Amino acid sequence: MGVRFRSTLAAVLVVAVGVVAGAVALVALMRAELTDDVRQAARGRAEQVAAVIEAGRGVPSLAVSEPDEEFVQVLDARGEVVAGSPNVKNLPPLADPREGSESTVSTPLDEDRFLVVAVPAEGPSGHRTVLVGRTVIAVAESTRIVTRLLLVGLPLLMLVVAGTTWMAVGRSLAPVAAIRREVEAISAAELHRRVPLPPGRDEIERLAATMNRMLDRLERAQSAQRRFISDASHELRSPVASIRQHVEVALAHPDRLTDRAASERLARTVLAEDLRIQRLVDDLLLLARADEDALRPRLRPVDLDDLVLDEARRLRAAAPGLRIGTAGVSAARRRADPLGLGRVVRNLGENAAGHARSEVAFDLAELPDGRVVLGVEDDGPGVPPADRERVFERFVRLDEARSRSSAGGGGTDDGGDPAGSGLGLAIVAELVAAHGGTATVTDGRLGGARFEVVLPADPGPADPS
Repeated sequence: MGVRFRSTLAAVLVVAVGVVAGAVALVALMRAELTDDVRQAARGRAEQVAAVIEAGRGVPSLAVSEPDEEFVQVLDARGEVVAGSPNVKNLPPLADPREGSESTVSTPLDEDRFLVVAVPAEGPSGHRTVLVGRTVIAVAESTRIVTRLLLVGLPLLMLVVAGTTWMAVGRSLAPVAAIRREVEAISAAELHRRVPLPPGRDEIERLAATMNRMLDRLERAQSAQRRFISDASHELRSPVASIRQHVEVALAHPDRLTDRAASERLARTVLAEDLRIQRLVDDLLLLARADEDALRPRLRPVDLDDLVLDEARRLRAAAPGLRIGTAGVSAARRRADPLGLGRVVRNLGENAAGHARSEVAFDLAELPDGRVVLGVEDDGPGVPPADRERVFERFVRLDEARSRSSAGGGGTDDGGDPAGSGLGLAIVAELVAAHGGTATVTDGRLGGARFEVVLPADPGPADPS
């Protein structure tokens, strides 16, 4: 059963229960009201006759205007009839006053029952009881007519409710059907399409807007995936082509490999390109795990200042032309993944060395609230404000002014990795996020870029797993 059918059925059932309950109450109240009218009319006539008897004027005329609908009897103290209306003349008492002041009885006057009211009267001739009976045929007829009208009208009302609900729900769900058809027609090759936004500010409009935002995310993810695959293929093609070129040259001119030095040069070239491929593949696998939310840092106590000082020593040895400052590094200990944070520090250091003109500076401090701030600065061209978020994306390279140092310490492309793949800063962002921190870039005191990593307060004991 669809939503439309269930909604219609629920509306009909709710209305039916309410209307039937109201109809039953209406009939009952109407019956009680009409019966009370008959009772009041009978009691009024009986009290009039009793008042005449009590006044000592004897029994008044007991004539009735409708012989089939009313009778009057006057009984003595022994219960015998002493007077009566013409239509019950010579008939015994039609009700027993000892049963109460009111009763419903059958009479020979009509097939319908009569409501009889008994009123006592004390006159000169002794105790008397006045019986006045009125037929309840009007009550039964009126109740029957109303019941028949309800039996005919209620089903028609239910049909109207069902039809109205069916059309109203159908109109409400029409945008949902349009959204479903559009989504069903969207394939991986047509993620640019969007579902129609219905008019109004209701739940369906918000659903359509949410689905369009989801399609926006899917389109961006697909574009990023395609760009990722294209860039990865391009980056892998370069070292593979270099290896192939050197090997083909060696095979074409085997006489050049007769001396040991030429063989060593070929081996070093192939090894360097192979290491480049290996590092690129490792970076791609790390980012793939990040996409699958599979980066699970193994936390253990780590002296972050040792990681920073080790990287500074490595850069001094790799780029002797650069000044590597560590005056701002203070002690900081944190539960973290030493391999992951070591990779963060190395990528930031290589990125700064690759863009610095003459100086790179590290600083590390623990804030009063328990957070740790790591900063890496250079005196290079910096990162324009418009590119400060994009620089952490994968395979992103900025212009030549940022991508290659003019005074050249490390000669590293954007991305913080010596291979120049543009993955280094993306890896920094993923590893820092896995530790619950943030990575940003601003203007540094040296005039270039300042990359800053903020780690949260110590998360507590390491997970034994």
